[in-house]
Amino acid sequence: MKKRAKKVLQEEETLCCCEYVNRLGERSHVAACCCDCEDLDDACDRFLKREPQKSDSWSQVTDVVTDRIRVPWLWGGARKVDLSVIPPLILLPVLLHLAALHFLLGMVVLTALPGLVLWYYFFTHRKKGRTLFFLSLALFSLGYMYYLFITEVLPSGDVSQVQVAVVTAGVILTLVALVHTKREPGIVRPNQESVHSTVTYYTPLADRDPALNGGRQDVTMTVANRAGSSEQAGEELKESSRRNWCPVCRVVRPPRAGHCRICGVCVLRLDHHCVWINSCVGQANHRSFLLTLVLFLLTSLYGISLVLQSVCPKQHLFTALLYCPEVYNQYSTALCFTCAWYSSIVTGGLLHLLVVQVINVSYNVTEREARVALRDKTARSAYWGLVVDTGVYSRGFRGNWAEFMTMGEKLSPSSPVPTDLVALPGVGIQGKCENE
Repeated sequence: MKKRAKKVLQEEETLCCCEYVNRLGERSHVAACCCDCEDLDDACDRFLKREPQKSDSWSQVTDVVTDRIRVPWLWGGARKVDLSVIPPLILLPVLLHLAALHFLLGMVVLTALPGLVLWYYFFTHRKKGRTLFFLSLALFSLGYMYYLFITEVLPSGDVSQVQVAVVTAGVILTLVALVHTKREPGIVRPNQESVHSTVTYYTPLADRDPALNGGRQDVTMTVANRAGSSEQAGEELKESSRRNWCPVCRVVRPPRAGHCRICGVCVLRLDHHCVWINSCVGQANHRSFLLTLVLFLLTSLYGISLVLQSVCPKQHLFTALLYCPEVYNQYSTALCFTCAWYSSIVTGGLLHLLVVQVINVSYNVTEREARVALRDKTARSAYWGLVVDTGVYSRGFRGNWAEFMTMGEKLSPSSPVPTDLVALPGVGIQGKCENE
């Protein structure tokens, strides 16, 4: 009877491709996305009656809408769609086609678009929230530029099959490198091997409330403090351990590791949180991150050159982007020219990022360490802060690049053994968690 009851329960909990469990824990269906929205009904009713809205009414309506926008999925029911993915899919084609109508519209759009993206970046960065807007914009820009290259430039006959194959290979390699970059940045995890035993005390410890947990105190002992544990139990934590302890992840951070408030994890040799890949760049994926940048830049520059040679065959390659007469006589050539300008703007931004990354690797400093050093005025800077040398980890140009190219082989996901730390469950250790 028990086995039969378990089977019935499992069948009831199994969701079909269009079903899901909403934010209230109730079973729902994607077809019922417009049904029984009490929060929206209440907000509309107050608006029609000219009554003041509740302080959290619109936030509740937003939560309901975001919870109900889902796509059918074969495994585990319908999947939730992040709304930040949608705007790039609509705005980018509309704005690019609008910019292709006239060169004045093109100047306005191509000036406003980067400003809008930068504004949204600072808006989301200030709130330290995760968003898929930039990853969606990057992937869709790459895919949409390739689509226009195949549908608009290739039929003109100015591009050979070999050149198309090179561009296609560049796009595929960029996507493969991006997937590899997003796998694992190098998260710091607790070192389970350092735990020797768990000792249970039924008498109150010093400076502890005996009524807490029924007088029972659990103390986790480590191998490093096995000898002389009774002497170390009463000692204060050393300043280094207290500074490297992350109260959020409850791990001791190794040197150069940091906590990312956006991802909510500690990352080995944290460089920065990259919104374009929606992930942290750390010890495990820093090399593949640079490889992704290099592949994208090479593919983009080669594609831009092919487009300009096709729409402006009489102009020199380096001047065609600035002066290309009669390019707006045909809408297709104007659209390709506009996309070449958009790709050039994106390429310029990522080229700056690549230059900063190469300089930081050459001086063996992460972007996070550079920001902290500039803030505390403990580093030498040159070229308006483009070059930052802390002098802490630098081993020379060749030594720094050798360490960078081999640091993935030395990856250790576990936190170091806390030689002077006795973890008492329930005890909050005061420590400032360093941010991204």
